[in-house]
Amino acid sequence: MKRDKAFSFYEFFAGGGMARAGLGSEWRCVFANDFDQKKADSYIRNWGSDHLSIKDVKDVTTSDLPGEADLAWASFPCQDLSLAGSGAGLKARRSGSFWPFWELMQKLSREKRNPKIILLENVYGALTSHKGQDFSALCESLVEIGYSVGAMVIDAAYFVPQSRTRLFIIAVRNDLDTPDFLTGHGPSPLWHPNALLKAGQLFSKNVADHWRWWDIPLPAPRNKDFIDIIEDHPVNVTWHSENETSKLLGMMSDVNRKKVDMAKRAGRPVVGGIYRRTRNGQQRAEVRFDNVSGCLRTPSGGSSRQLVMLVNGDSVRSRLLSPREAARLMGLDEKYVLPDNYNVAYHLAGDGVVVPVVAHLSKYLLTPLLKANINKQQQVA
Repeated sequence: MKRDKAFSFYEFFAGGGMARAGLGSEWRCVFANDFDQKKADSYIRNWGSDHLSIKDVKDVTTSDLPGEADLAWASFPCQDLSLAGSGAGLKARRSGSFWPFWELMQKLSREKRNPKIILLENVYGALTSHKGQDFSALCESLVEIGYSVGAMVIDAAYFVPQSRTRLFIIAVRNDLDTPDFLTGHGPSPLWHPNALLKAGQLFSKNVADHWRWWDIPLPAPRNKDFIDIIEDHPVNVTWHSENETSKLLGMMSDVNRKKVDMAKRAGRPVVGGIYRRTRNGQQRAEVRFDNVSGCLRTPSGGSSRQLVMLVNGDSVRSRLLSPREAARLMGLDEKYVLPDNYNVAYHLAGDGVVVPVVAHLSKYLLTPLLKANINKQQQVA
C-alpha cells in the first residue's frame, strides 16, 4: 500500500538522533527531546533544529507534543539499571526519568491522542534490576494507560561487529489490532532469554493478559567484522608507542596473553578490543579476538574507553578506538557529523542505539503493524 505521508514519531532522550537514523525515510520526526546541550548540538548538526526541545523531560508538557504520533521512542538513561552501574533502579534520579515520560504518555491518553506505539530501549540489566521488579513495573505502567506490551532482547552483533545486547519493550495501543504474523504462540529463544522469562513471572494478571510475544525474522548474516571498520590512520587518536603497548600487555593475565599469542599465529592481521578492568584490586587489560568489539560504554573514566589491538605476526600495536570507528560500530553512516572533541564524540556513540537494529524493528514490526491497521480501516470505510 502506498502512503502519501510518512509515519510520525516523537524521539525522547534523543541523543544524536540514532533512532531517527534507523527509522528512515518512511518516518517523520515531529518532536525530539534531550536535556544534554552537547548531544543536542550533534542532533542539530545532523538533523536540524526543527522540532528539537532542549530541556529535561520533566519540563516537557503535552502542549509541546503535536498531534497524535504513530510512535514514541524513548531510550531513557540506563546507568541506574545497567549491570555495570550502581543498580539503584527506577527510583534513582537518572533512570527515574522514565516516570516523567510516562506521565506525559498518561496525559496524552487522557487527551485521547496518545501514540499508537510506545517503544522503550534500555540495557539488558533492566530485566534483573531489583530482581525483575523494575521490568515488571515498566510493563505494568504501560498496560495501565491502555497498551498491550511485549519485549525483545536483541544483540547488535547480528547487525554490526559490536557485542551490545539491549532490551526493547514494544507497547501497542489497545484499539489497534496485532497481526498474527508479528507474534508467536510463546517465547522465542532468539528474542526471549531466560532472564526475560524469569522477570515475567512477576507480572500481574493484568499484564499477563496484555502480553505479546513479538517475533521477527533474524537479519541476514552481517558482512563486516571488527577489523573492517578499523583505520590505519585514524583521526583524533594515535597509535601507542612500543613502551605503551608493552605496558598494556603486561597488564594481561596469562589467559589474555595466550589470546595474543594465538592471534600472532593466525597468519593474517587480527584486531581485538580491550577494556581495562579492576580484578581483585588490580587493574587488568582484557582482550577479545572474536571478530566483534566489546560493548561501547559512556566514558566516565579511562577504563571505559575501548582500546584496539592490531596483531600481525610478531607486530603488536595498540591505541584508543577512534570516534569514527565507534560511530561505525553503532551503524552510523560515514556522512554522520561527529563532534570534534574525542570524549564528546565517544560518549555520543556509547550512549546511543544501534541504527540497523532500529531499522530492523521498523521494517519487520513497527511499520507492518501500522500499515495493517491502516488497511483494516480502509476496508471498513
